[in-house]
Amino acid sequence: MAEALLAAVERGADGRPVRRVRVRAGVLLRIDEAALVQAFAVAAAGTVADGADLEVIVDPVRLSCGRCERTTTSDGLLAACPACGATDLRIEGGDELALESIDLVETAEVPGNPRRDRGNPPEPA
Repeated sequence: MAEALLAAVERGADGRPVRRVRVRAGVLLRIDEAALVQAFAVAAAGTVADGADLEVIVDPVRLSCGRCERTTTSDGLLAACPACGATDLRIEGGDELALESIDLVETAEVPGNPRRDRGNPPEPA
C-alpha cells in the first residue's frame, strides 16, 4: 500500500520535492497509521518524497437501518441499529482510499529553467 501511495505521489509531484502527503482511508480498511507512516518513509527514501510527512485521515463507515431508516456513522461495524435495535444495516463507504493532497517544497528555481529564476519573463526594455 505504501509503494502504491508513493507511486501516486511521484506522479503528482512531477519531479518536485514533496513536503507533506495527506491520504483519506475508510475505517473498514483497518489501516494502522503508524505502520503506514513507517512503510511510506522506507519506500520514499531516495525519492522526491524522501522525508515527507504522511498524514492519514480515517473516515468512518456510514450505516443505514433498513427498518427505521436512520443513518449513523461508526468507527467500526455495528451489529444493531443504535436507534431501534434492528440488524438490517446497509453499509455505505468506509472502504475507500484516496490521495487527498500533496504539499510541495517551494524552491527558488524552476526545474529545467536555465535562467535559475522562478520562471518570470524578463522585464521589457
